[in-house]
Amino acid sequence: MELAHYSDFAVRLVNSEEPGRDKDTLTSVEAVKELFGPSTQMARRATDSDLTRFRSVRARLRAVFEAADGGDETLAVDLLNSLLLEFPVSPQISGHDHRDEDGRPLWHMHLADHSSNATAGYAAIAAMGLAFHLTEHGVDRFGLCEAAPCRNAYLDTSTNRSRRYCSDRCATRANVAAYRARKRLETERSAATGRTADSAQRTAASGERRPGAGGR
Repeated sequence: MELAHYSDFAVRLVNSEEPGRDKDTLTSVEAVKELFGPSTQMARRATDSDLTRFRSVRARLRAVFEAADGGDETLAVDLLNSLLLEFPVSPQISGHDHRDEDGRPLWHMHLADHSSNATAGYAAIAAMGLAFHLTEHGVDRFGLCEAAPCRNAYLDTSTNRSRRYCSDRCATRANVAAYRARKRLETERSAATGRTADSAQRTAASGERRPGAGGR
C-alpha cells in the first residue's frame, strides 16, 4: 500500500463536518468506526470517548487545509508537523496480504497501529498520509471546495493542478450557478441598454418640440 493512500483518512475525517451547511455526521461511535473504512481491526477499539477526541483532530486537520488553501504554506506545514509529533507512527514492511502471480510477497510500506486508542491511531495515519502527499506533490494540492456553501477538503491529483471542487456534483452546481449569474447580468445589461435608448429617444423628441413651441 502506498503511504500517500493514508491521506484519504484525513479527507474523510475533515469532510465528516460541513460548517457551511451546519452539518456534522460525526455523532456516534458507529460514525467513528465507519471512518476507518476496511480497517475493521482498528475501528473495533473506538468508544464513546473517541467522539470528542476525533472532533478535536478533525478541527486541526481542517486548519491544515485552510492554511494551504489560503496560500500559507509555512503554517500548513507547521500545523501538520505538530500532529506528527503528537501522533507518531510505526512504519513496517508488509506483504502478507499481497502476492504476485508466482506467490511471492509484494513488499510495501505499511503504517502499523500500536496506539493506545482509536483516535491516536487514526490521527497518526491521517497526519502521515498528508505528510507524504505534501512532500510528494506539494502543499498547493490541498484544497477546499469553491462551490459555496460547501467547503469540503480534497487533494488535487489532476495533472495540471486545476481542481477547484471536491466532487463532480459541486463542480456541476457551481457551473450552473455561474451560468445563471451570467444570464442575469446579460438580462440586466439589456434592460439597462433599453432604458437608456428610451430615455435618449424621449430627450430627442422633447428637443425637437421646443423650437416649435418657442416660435409661436
